[in-house]
Amino acid sequence: MSAEQLLEQAISWAERLNPRLNAIITPLHDYARQQIANGLPDGPFTGVPFLMKDLITELAGTAMQSGSKALAHYQSGTDSELTQRYKSSGVVIFGKTNTPEFGLMGVTEPKAFGATRNPGNLEHGPGGSGGGSVAAIAAGIVPMASGGDGGGSIRIPAACCGLFGLKPSRGRTPTGPYYSEFWDGAAVEHVLTRSVRDSAAMLDVTAGPDGSTPSPVAARHDFLPLSHEPVRPLKIGFSSRSFVDRPVDTQAIKAVEHSAALLQDLGHQVEEVDIQLDAEALVDASLTMYFGHVAADLDPVDQTIYRPIRNVNV
Repeated sequence: MSAEQLLEQAISWAERLNPRLNAIITPLHDYARQQIANGLPDGPFTGVPFLMKDLITELAGTAMQSGSKALAHYQSGTDSELTQRYKSSGVVIFGKTNTPEFGLMGVTEPKAFGATRNPGNLEHGPGGSGGGSVAAIAAGIVPMASGGDGGGSIRIPAACCGLFGLKPSRGRTPTGPYYSEFWDGAAVEHVLTRSVRDSAAMLDVTAGPDGSTPSPVAARHDFLPLSHEPVRPLKIGFSSRSFVDRPVDTQAIKAVEHSAALLQDLGHQVEEVDIQLDAEALVDASLTMYFGHVAADLDPVDQTIYRPIRNVNV
């Protein structure tokens, strides 16, 4: 199939499925057609339809609301470095996907755009903050879409929809030119996919510093070849206990134990361990970072909307 045929098929699926899912909030069909008309680079995903999460990674000349009504009129001035690397892989970007406001929740239900639904069960959500991206993949609209993960925003929706979600190491993917790093390096951008293969192939294209991050990880482009190498036996410890002394759902415990048994069947040494943590200190440190960065993220919004942000009763 040609890139044009793939794009029109993806658009057709999106128009048929998205009204029920609310995964795609900003269609960019003409943008995608122009990408193809301008000529696509020769990459591992040349002509593959692609969606971008409406947060952090900017696409020049398009709206980016970050799930917030406050940014209804914001337009990206230039591509992020990561966007340029996505494009160099050959993907065709034809829309932006739903995300909770500023990506702060593990569910995708922003007031600005409404809730995204899980394709496997429309009564359920797809998790977050990459809920729009993962719903579009799970529904078969696209094979991959962009995401980012600070506290689970790639991994949670991947788990909710049975897909593959990798959070790369801090500094592995570029953060410029808009940012030096995200949330002290806790948040990292990558993609959600159906397979380890596609995630590895995209990381081969996007990995490597761009001069922005204070904690760069040396560039390497052998993730796809490594995914075909035999896996050496690993020593793996697991725990299904809450680190903050809260009840854990029975189904969650069963899922952990199932994964542990599967790893053991694959030849790894697996054992349950008792991890001792100072839960109060952990929560305090985590929330201090969380609230501090939320405040920092809101600072530039003042200048964008030309009026100060204030607390209101809701």
